[in-house]
Amino acid sequence: MSKFSHLRVKIGTALDLGLKEVFLVLVYRLLLKLNIHSVCKIKSNVPYELFFKDSCLDKLNVDPISSWQSEGYLFSHFSISVNQHPPDWLSNPITGVKSEKGLLPWWKISDFEEKTGDIKLMWELSRFDWVLAFAQRARNGEEKALDRLNSWISNWLSVNPPYLGPNWKCGQEASIRVINLCCASLILGQEKNAADGLQTLISMHLKRISPTIQYAIAQNNNHGTSEAAALFLGGSLLSAHGNKDGDKWRDLGSYWLENRVLRLIESDGSFSQYSLNYHRMLLDTLSIVEVWRNQFNASRFSPQFYKQASLAAMWLYQMVDPIGGDGPNLGANDGTRILQLTDSVYRDYRPSVHLAMALFNKKLAYSGRGFWNMHLAWLNVPESSGDTPEYHDCNYDKGGYKLLRFREAKALVRFPKFRFRPSHADALHVDLWVKGINLLSDAGSYSYNSAPDISRYFTGCIAHNTIQFDDRDQMPKLGRFLFGAWLKATLMTSISQNLTSSSCTLAYKDYKKAKHIREVVLSEDNLSVLDRVRGFEKKAVLRWRLSKGEWNIQFLEEKILASNGSESLIVTSSMPITRACLTEGWVSMFYMERKVVPVLEVEINSAGTFTTKYFWDV
Repeated sequence: MSKFSHLRVKIGTALDLGLKEVFLVLVYRLLLKLNIHSVCKIKSNVPYELFFKDSCLDKLNVDPISSWQSEGYLFSHFSISVNQHPPDWLSNPITGVKSEKGLLPWWKISDFEEKTGDIKLMWELSRFDWVLAFAQRARNGEEKALDRLNSWISNWLSVNPPYLGPNWKCGQEASIRVINLCCASLILGQEKNAADGLQTLISMHLKRISPTIQYAIAQNNNHGTSEAAALFLGGSLLSAHGNKDGDKWRDLGSYWLENRVLRLIESDGSFSQYSLNYHRMLLDTLSIVEVWRNQFNASRFSPQFYKQASLAAMWLYQMVDPIGGDGPNLGANDGTRILQLTDSVYRDYRPSVHLAMALFNKKLAYSGRGFWNMHLAWLNVPESSGDTPEYHDCNYDKGGYKLLRFREAKALVRFPKFRFRPSHADALHVDLWVKGINLLSDAGSYSYNSAPDISRYFTGCIAHNTIQFDDRDQMPKLGRFLFGAWLKATLMTSISQNLTSSSCTLAYKDYKKAKHIREVVLSEDNLSVLDRVRGFEKKAVLRWRLSKGEWNIQFLEEKILASNGSESLIVTSSMPITRACLTEGWVSMFYMERKVVPVLEVEINSAGTFTTKYFWDV
């Protein structure tokens, strides 16, 4: 790309992001660099007294989460031995390498320390997920759980004094701590009778969050919703105890929560981050806010707020498979899960869906008893008596998704409709599910800062079931988290269903004029995909990321046949196929975890069509 073209892409991307948002981010970073931002001047007392008292509530007939006894879990996946003692809050828990920045002001610390690696590894243990586990056990009368809860918080503060070190660097990380502390106070019945230590601890965090809320808002993502929620929750608790700053923080959080919900949730329920996991985080955030608002008898948000929350809950309900609770590995997935109140696995979204549907839709998401009911029990939310909604085809045209269903199969087709910043180059990716099994999958995210850095693989089109032109991405990468020249759909049909199939057609043209038209037809036992490609210079490569197993490939009269015994895939082309092979790719179902998967690649060197037929017997 020439310097002029690169500059033009940057200017266009700035306009897409929003000039106001870009300006706020630049000013924020400049003021921090000059050490003159108001957040650089805040100070706070360090509480060393009691944070939580004995619970005055009756025991719940619900099992507490089992982790954080002798081991905890990083990103709900990697086991970490704690042996009843607090972890090292300033070390990478996987490598054991300790940060050397513990006593530096947070704004002087880089997001990307080479020695300690991905800063999220350090942040994860400081999100206070363990606070909920200890609070649950204390509520149920377990001896020493309360002592352990208070001692771990004291230990964390001794290692992370106010506003020094990497664990104070991110306002959202501070917000997640506040959300978990408030949720624990709710479990223990202390939200209106909080110990002085807890009040001081929450105030300390809100002093960090409130001065940088405009930066969080400018991101147009979960930073704004979670930080606003922390201000609302923490401010409400402090206000109930006569703290005048609490009134200010509560009202500020309420204002931005309303603003963010109306701004970031589309009219079809899609969320600005184009990610299944971040969508769950959004819903969990709104759910705890609504539970908290009810507990304090605070004024309701606007009718439009509840309408948008209802649509967002229904969106995730439709996406999640009811058999195992998993869903497409869509968009950025960094392991985030708040409200960890059950032993359900990280990839089981049903507890969050069930809670949000009860609060915002007055519907029963899942019948019977299971993990999905436990959030309601711990948060004192009544089980809904409403009917369980039907699953159906979904035209989520505002967010860029087509969800096709036919009997026991469903296919998600991703297409470019970006009102907000895309995190993955996944245009026209197809995700296929049959009977709760993900047969054609997305690669996920793996890590934001791995060594060596392989993030471009996971965010690029090479990690999706789509077509790559000329060995480049669908959009040029302008930074670690930023694509330029955002794609726009040039064709978008509504889903059509008849007695034998469900189908749709979508298309885009990229910044170098290459064009991809994809027609997807889902039937009872097969998926048919017709791809028309043109406008590229040298080659177009079709990729299908296959399910695990021993796959074999055969060339049969200009057809490519791949099979593993129970599934088979046939690819033909209107033009000569110049290369076809089974290769290896990666899939990351959990942050910092990756596994090898077979990938079928088929290449042509001139404009033409691919026809793919995928058959299954599962």
